[in-house]
Amino acid sequence: MAEACIVVRDLHAFYGESHVLHGMAFEVKQGEVVTFLGRNGAGKTTTLKAMTGLLKQRQGSVSVHGRETIDLPSHRIARLGMALCPEERGIFSRLTVRENLFLPPKIAEGGVSDEEIASLFPHLIERGGNQGTRLSGGEQQMLAIARILRTGARILLLDEPTEGLAPVIVQQIGALITDLKTRGFTILLVEQNARFAATVADRHYIVEHGRVIDCVETAALARPELAAYLGV
Repeated sequence: MAEACIVVRDLHAFYGESHVLHGMAFEVKQGEVVTFLGRNGAGKTTTLKAMTGLLKQRQGSVSVHGRETIDLPSHRIARLGMALCPEERGIFSRLTVRENLFLPPKIAEGGVSDEEIASLFPHLIERGGNQGTRLSGGEQQMLAIARILRTGARILLLDEPTEGLAPVIVQQIGALITDLKTRGFTILLVEQNARFAATVADRHYIVEHGRVIDCVETAALARPELAAYLGV
């Protein structure tokens, strides 16, 4: 059995006086693709921000490769090889596609090489001189993912990567996630699209009111009692 590279225990997080996470607890094993499923406001994105130190008001335990990170700043957490691809993608409008792609520094050895990036994302290379925000939504999502692959991060936190995208682009992102898994990446995926999640993930954590209420295999997503949490 693969070892857990992420272990979260009793994670609480706050926005000012609002208590948002109420004891999140879960594990992700090395090389797994795992999803957070749940309705808007369940605490999925907040969990990713708390894990990466982008949300400062947090308490509990977040272990990455056995290293406790709850008191570390975000830049030191990144050095442990964990990177967040946010829902809003974070493409810089004044930079070209190529400049966006090469902006983040490398944080570790073993990142995807420039040749592999060109193979995985040929359309981005073709449009390298274009303004980043002139890309389609799907191309911007691919750019956001490609950008963190170069850094050497091996744990990818992907926040709603299929949101608002056409079905053909969703299929391409699914194929990319599957490819990355074969390359040994560990992926924690926030999704509302349970049908998409079922095609790529090994396990699924159901999140409600800032805590994990169940962990299920893909076949169990069809259970009627889960429909209220999955929006299906």
